[in-house]
Order: sequence, then C-alpha cells, then structure tokens
Amino acid sequence: MPTLRQLRFLTAVAETLNFSRAADLCFVTQPTLSAGIKELEDRLGVPLIERTRRSVMLTPLGEEIADRARRLLLDATEIETLARAHQNPFKGDLKLGSIPTIGPYLLPPALPAIRDAFPELRVYLREEMTESLIEGLNAGRLDLILIALPFETGALETLPLFVDGYQLATPADWPVPNGAEALTQSGHLMLLEKGHCLQRHALAAYPGRIFAAQDSFAATSLTTLIAMVSEGLGITLLPNLAIEAGVVGLQKIQLTPLPDACPRHVVLAWRPGSARHELFGKLGDILRREG
Repeated sequence: MPTLRQLRFLTAVAETLNFSRAADLCFVTQPTLSAGIKELEDRLGVPLIERTRRSVMLTPLGEEIADRARRLLLDATEIETLARAHQNPFKGDLKLGSIPTIGPYLLPPALPAIRDAFPELRVYLREEMTESLIEGLNAGRLDLILIALPFETGALETLPLFVDGYQLATPADWPVPNGAEALTQSGHLMLLEKGHCLQRHALAAYPGRIFAAQDSFAATSLTTLIAMVSEGLGITLLPNLAIEAGVVGLQKIQLTPLPDACPRHVVLAWRPGSARHELFGKLGDILRREG
C-alpha cells in the first residue's frame, strides 16, 4: 500500500512540475524525493511521471492518482487536526488567507485582540485572490479564508462578518460630483485589474449602470488606483473598510458617500465539518468588532 510520504511526494511534483522545488516543499533532498516516487511507481506497477531533460509532466493516470492523493492527505491532516482540537482547539498553527482589499485593512488592528484571546495560537497570514484562496482552502493549504461575497464558494461554510459599502473617489480639483451620477461619465471610471474580486463587486454596486474600465486604466492595488485618481486620470469606487483604515493617506482626492450602492459582504469561510469551527466562530466575533 502507498505511504502518505510517497503520496505527498507525488502531489508536490504535480504542483510544481519540478523535482527540485517539490523536494523543497517536502523538506527532503531531491534524491530522496526521486527514490520515493520510484518506490511508489514500482508498488503500483505503472508510470506516474514522465521526465525529460527539459520538462516534468504527469501521465494521465498520474494526474488522477495525484488528485485522489490530495484528498487522502487532506483527510489525514483533518484527523490530526481533529485530535488536536479535542485537546485544545485554540492552540497551534492557523493558516489564514485573505484577499488584498480586506486583509491589510482589517487584520492589523484585530491581531492584538486575537493574540490576547488565544495566546497559544500562531496565525500565519497569506494574501491571494479569491479563487486561489478557495483552491488553497479546499486543498488543505489554508485553514480559514477572509473573502467578500458575492462569489461562488461551493460547499464551504461561511460566517458573515459585516457589509462594506463604497464611496466615490474623484480628483480634488474636479467639481463636486453628484453621487452615483458621476459614474456614468464615459471613460472616467477606473477599477482594479481583472482577477481582483473588488472589480466585480464595484461593478455590482450599481447593477447594469456601470461597466468595466478600459484595460489601460486598470490598477494592481488600491494605493495605485488612488494615486491615479489624485493625478486627475479618472474616478473610482473605494470600499469604506479601506478608507476608514487610512488608505487615502495624503493623496489629494475628494470622497462622496454612496449610500444607495450595493455593498460587498465580508465573510470568513472554511471547509465543512472542520474540527476548528468553534475557534473560527470566536475569531469571527473579534473581526466583526473590528470591521
């Protein structure tokens, strides 16, 4: 029967398509990883990986076995987590992922309260896009994620934290805008680049009334977006959470509340049946107070 160690080697190769990087992920030498893969192939009696001097790829059967191995390894991890949770659910490592338009503005003021409430909990933070966070959660790479809805989350458990509305940001020397009517100014609206869920949420603030900005005006972060507005290149929507955290800084822009905009819904999400659901609920209480 394959060992968990051999299956972990296989999934690492499937993830990286590189034996050296896979060995680093598994904290072993490359010869040790190669030997483990060879033992797994000999045990199963089929080739799982095709190697040339220039590339590494899994066979179709190797892909299927790697996919099943991920689920098996995740179940094994959940068994360990379940046992630790019964010993002390509020102790140990917690891998928390967040989208870039929430984490930097919500987590810093909340972390001291989390440390005070759970002194034996070590929180490791990771910023990624929503799709990557959900994939990481389902794969067991993350324990808990902080995201915004609407977004398809599948079977994940979600805990609502708060709603986050928007304000209209315009250059300081522009005429004071008349709220949402300024969004109809053709060519003036700028948003984050595709891949950021805030772009999708901003467009949904007024369904059917605003449209995506030109690709040439797409920004990679809220800080860049604000700088572009300050330079007079256009207008944008900023979430209240980021504004209240001071994201505007000293940039010369004017802000107009948009009370009729559809807000985004900030939530925590985790795998269904997680042994640490009680901890997640208490963390949600802390984040809700900070939001």
